[in-house]
Amino acid sequence: MLMEQATAVRKEWSAVCDSVIHEKPRFIKRTRDKMWFSSLETMTQILEAYHFTAVKYMEEDGSVTLSLNEIDLVENGADEQEARMKLAKSILDYSLEYYNEYETYSHSPNRKPHIPYIFKALIIDDLETIGEMLQCQDGKN
Repeated sequence: MLMEQATAVRKEWSAVCDSVIHEKPRFIKRTRDKMWFSSLETMTQILEAYHFTAVKYMEEDGSVTLSLNEIDLVENGADEQEARMKLAKSILDYSLEYYNEYETYSHSPNRKPHIPYIFKALIIDDLETIGEMLQCQDGKN
């Protein structure tokens, strides 16, 4: 395959980094471990296929509740914009927690599917952008 040995990569570290940023990702093998080395721009393009979607519920008191489909997160706000910002904060907070506990969370069967969404949120790292990109669908109370 396209695997390069880690020892060769280590010897040419600066050149490898430059090629990953300016040319293409690299596949690296160290003993039995296999890795992918890419720029954040490439990772952003890969994660473009993943979207944050939520079900929107209009509450009796006029507030709005958003329930994220991809991760079990729910937030309520006085209006949709407030609910979006709260949900965006929850997404980013959860993503940071997940990353900090990656060894545990990424091996948990119910949390493993969250991985692309976690990295998407961490790369974006902006509450307003995450809130604006939420795709909301009307739900039934």
